[in-house]
Amino acid sequence: MKRNMLYIIGITLLIFCYLPIVRADVQKGLEIAREMKARESGFGNYIADMKMVLISVAGKETVRQLHVRTREVANDGNQSLAIFDSPADVKGTGFLTHTHINRDDDQWLYLPSLKRVKRISPSNKTAPFMGSEFSYEDLTSYEVENYTYQYIGEEKLDGVDCYLLDRFPVNEYSGYSRQRVWVEKGRYLALKLDYYNKKNKKIKTLRSGKFSKYLEKYWFANEMKMQNHISGKSSILFWGNYRFRLPLRAADFNPGSLTRIR
Repeated sequence: MKRNMLYIIGITLLIFCYLPIVRADVQKGLEIAREMKARESGFGNYIADMKMVLISVAGKETVRQLHVRTREVANDGNQSLAIFDSPADVKGTGFLTHTHINRDDDQWLYLPSLKRVKRISPSNKTAPFMGSEFSYEDLTSYEVENYTYQYIGEEKLDGVDCYLLDRFPVNEYSGYSRQRVWVEKGRYLALKLDYYNKKNKKIKTLRSGKFSKYLEKYWFANEMKMQNHISGKSSILFWGNYRFRLPLRAADFNPGSLTRIR
């Protein structure tokens, strides 16, 4: 009995010694996440051009042209409207996202062939967006409160010093158990994300690069490549022609306006 008591006491002491380390890793991960968000906040709004390239396993490319409008919302996530300009079979398609903090995001898709606006169910956010390797969930803005964090350590990525952390989605409808993020130390930019499914298997990797600085403060990636490790397919988003702080209205991001987009 005495030996058992000593064993229990020893285990208890070990747990209490370990807890401060765990809390420190969680706190450091949260601090890095907050700094990432702070560095990207305050741009107001922008309009940008995007080229989406879908690459099959055989290397065949399908190209789509879009323009994107994004608007920051106080005390909530960003609102974004993507409009397809070409090719003809997707021209006029509109995708509207209202990202929220600590609650389900709102997303709508307008299909001109059907002349109707379809609401994307939160339980369907894992579906691929317009045949790409990006899911609907991947196209929401990053909000600190929508994850919990664990600091892993430091690691070089292509010679760049990075913080390494895991973030865990709090939304029950997320298609991911966790995301491992490589954060550039100097600018607090997410250079690489590994996505893990509910079985904790790595299924996708996002690499962001060729960053440009705008408004003397904000760094935006000009290329974002999502590689699907299951299907072997990939999708690349090429961004450019940013225009900031234009007179965009809240009404421009209303689902009722999707049928009138140009």
